[in-house]
Amino acid sequence: MANIETDVAIIGAGTAGLAAERHAREEGARTLLIDEAFAGTTCANDGCMPSKLLIAAGEAAHGARHAGEFGIELPAPQIDGTAVMKRVRRLRDHFVTATKKQFETLPDGVCVQARAQFTGQTRLSLDTGDTVSARAIVIATGAKPVIPEPFKAAREAILTHETIFDLEDLPASIGVIGAGPLGLELAQALSRLGVRVEVFDMGNTLAGLPEGPSEASLRAALQKEFPVHLSVGPSAELIAQGVRLTWGENDEQTATFDRLLIAAGRAPHFNGLGLDAAGLELDEHGTPVFDSDTLQCAGSPVFIAGDANHDRPILHEASAEGTIAGRNAARYPDCQPLSRKVLLQIMFTEPNMARIGQPGEETSVTGRVDFGDQGRARVMARNQGVSEIYADARDGRLMGACLVGPGVEHMAHLIAWAVQSGTTATDLLDQPFYHPTLEEGLKTALQQICKAVSAPRPPERDDGFLPGES
Repeated sequence: MANIETDVAIIGAGTAGLAAERHAREEGARTLLIDEAFAGTTCANDGCMPSKLLIAAGEAAHGARHAGEFGIELPAPQIDGTAVMKRVRRLRDHFVTATKKQFETLPDGVCVQARAQFTGQTRLSLDTGDTVSARAIVIATGAKPVIPEPFKAAREAILTHETIFDLEDLPASIGVIGAGPLGLELAQALSRLGVRVEVFDMGNTLAGLPEGPSEASLRAALQKEFPVHLSVGPSAELIAQGVRLTWGENDEQTATFDRLLIAAGRAPHFNGLGLDAAGLELDEHGTPVFDSDTLQCAGSPVFIAGDANHDRPILHEASAEGTIAGRNAARYPDCQPLSRKVLLQIMFTEPNMARIGQPGEETSVTGRVDFGDQGRARVMARNQGVSEIYADARDGRLMGACLVGPGVEHMAHLIAWAVQSGTTATDLLDQPFYHPTLEEGLKTALQQICKAVSAPRPPERDDGFLPGES
């Protein structure tokens, strides 16, 4: 048993932890990266990448099924569930292997495979028997799926994002608990692959969106493919046929499925971490109170980044937070607020959904485009979704957007870049728009903003209507 002294100890070797270690070391700090498995990132193992592999399979089946729209008659697709899942696992494992190679590039002695527990604010004990003394510590332990109490009785039939991709074959039916991005992405992919799917959520809107035209258009599109039950709190029980869900005021509604997918959220993974010994102030959920600009926990030499702080549980945000936490841990006590990128969240259903920046407020104006009659969207038979762009009512400077429509995963980047750089609707309209494209639909919303704020139109700009514009 030994005591290891270091400048910055990072607990957790996921996306945030890797970024924290790298940037702390670039600041000249001695670093220690502690993880109990070094299994790779959540994104590669059971998040972004395997879910997109399943979505891609669903899109292929959906395209074949609807080829008749274009005058192309094909036989009904035959879904080989075993082959689908085999490809998902094969390519997932490829991505995982690629992320693990990052560990091989780290200097000798940086990686320590162990489970860490706080014994003081800057001291850790490891399950190897060693101890660690550091000037600063970064918590980057990630998050784990939550199984709500009403479903624990059916645990044997439950899947989460950590287990669903290890299925050897597709189930015949699945009930999805949670109408957030993860639940809806997987629900649509599975439905398109021939699985009978129903989605349940206690909230009254999809994907955490506010009530309004965008959310309504998303709901209308997805409900064409599978039932969505909102404002319900079902309970589950195991039966011979699988699992039965019961809901309604008098438990009058029931449905039976082979399996349940719990996609009702994830909680920070603090089990066994011993936060009490770190002397940190905790919020009502047991998460350390921290400064979102510096990621410092209430003035202490402890920092928290990535899914562990449950602020922005998205991969690129985890990387950015790891950067901030690592730099400030190395500089402690001279912690500096670092700029945060504009909020960008994308859901890869069809139609896509994206949230950018701030929602509309009383001091903002809204521009709207309905892709139901947008030219390029109709050409591709993907004409559904309503997108809204929000701008400052004083000058038309873009503040955010709620986008639902085809190709939104790409358009969302354009809007996010514009918000990040302080661009106005007039500035964007002065950029080239190729015809016919999906991006061209954004002109409709931008023109509405310019009209609402009385922004002058430069004489060289032609706002004339083109065939197929909304």
